[in-house]
Amino acid sequence: MLVVKKFGGSSVAEPERIKRVARRVVEEHQRGNQVVVVVSAMGDTTDDLITLMKKVTNNPPEREVDMLLSTGEQISIALLSMAIRDLGSDVVSLTGGQVGIETDEVHTKAKILKVSTERMKVELEQNRVVVVAGFQGINNNKDITTLGRGGSDTTAVALAAVLKADVCEIFTDVDGVYTTDPRVVPEASKLTNISYDEMLELASLGAQVLHPRSVELAKQYGIPLHVRTSFDHREGTIVEEAPDMENAPVVSGVAHDFNVAKIGLFDVPDKPGVAKTIFKALSAHNINVDMIIQSAMRNNMNDIGFTTTHDDLRKALLTIEAIQQEVGFKGYTHDEDVAKVSIVGAGMISHPGVAADMFEALADEEINLEMITTSEIKVSCVIKRSETERAVKALHKKFCLDDLEAARNYGQ
Repeated sequence: MLVVKKFGGSSVAEPERIKRVARRVVEEHQRGNQVVVVVSAMGDTTDDLITLMKKVTNNPPEREVDMLLSTGEQISIALLSMAIRDLGSDVVSLTGGQVGIETDEVHTKAKILKVSTERMKVELEQNRVVVVAGFQGINNNKDITTLGRGGSDTTAVALAAVLKADVCEIFTDVDGVYTTDPRVVPEASKLTNISYDEMLELASLGAQVLHPRSVELAKQYGIPLHVRTSFDHREGTIVEEAPDMENAPVVSGVAHDFNVAKIGLFDVPDKPGVAKTIFKALSAHNINVDMIIQSAMRNNMNDIGFTTTHDDLRKALLTIEAIQQEVGFKGYTHDEDVAKVSIVGAGMISHPGVAADMFEALADEEINLEMITTSEIKVSCVIKRSETERAVKALHKKFCLDDLEAARNYGQ
């Protein structure tokens, strides 16, 4: 049996936790299984490195950002490998480049293009535990690249896919996937199972348990994910293909995201090709755009609003300013004091009126909706940042998510 285990920063935040992870890995190895371990940087190391960087410069080259941030995972893999060796298992630590993770040229949020299995298979055949630095790879120029925040999850699933692993376990500081953040709603329920599609929506909408790209990869290659805590041996949440979408809860989770900024363009000429010009320019600078809204036409003009992340806001504003004359819009504005709240559920497909119930719950709290977007299994709204906690609590209560049986019967 081949097992891939990924341990997040909280699981290796200090020496005693590293030793605990080592014991868990060695237990698996001593059962006769092949083990590949993917590790994040210790605790707040990445944040500390970013803080240090900002004390040096406000405009760092992205290549050097990757060079700096990749060091956090290298510390983790070396220390964990030492602890594993002390417990009697043979082990080797490998960086993303050493293990054969090849990425595109985009620094700070690179995409994996190819993963070589040659080195890993050689080490596994020699009965070694392979400990891999998450979050990083190497491009054609042999430069270190990073996969963006949460990229260690993507590393783990990518390795599980190419190795055809039997299971990919994602260890974190929570014991599974909950109906919402338990820090906001203590009554949140832990889900035993959740579909890839629901988990992908939740992850994309701010739930920080799994990185969205890791869920995409798992769905693409049919790899079940087991999300569980590294602090005990309790079962967590299995992420897999849903066998029966129609009998799923109408709403299975409420997500919120503070990493949102809103940009508005005023008096945009209403003619073909305008949207293409705007969003191609943003895409050329690797700026991710989420929600897009265009107002009704008046005097051959529209207003266009869209959201991006705080990380991309500065680049987005510079891009918008650069194309203003070409596109011909009168002005633009932005707002960082916003957040996104979302409901997700496979059961929405067969239950009309869920969006109306969501809007009713928010209206009862006198929360104004600034933007709305929907898909088959999600509804998202942009609201004022200060109203986020009230919104999450109201939506969790509205859809009975403190009681999963009641949630399944909602709307019947």
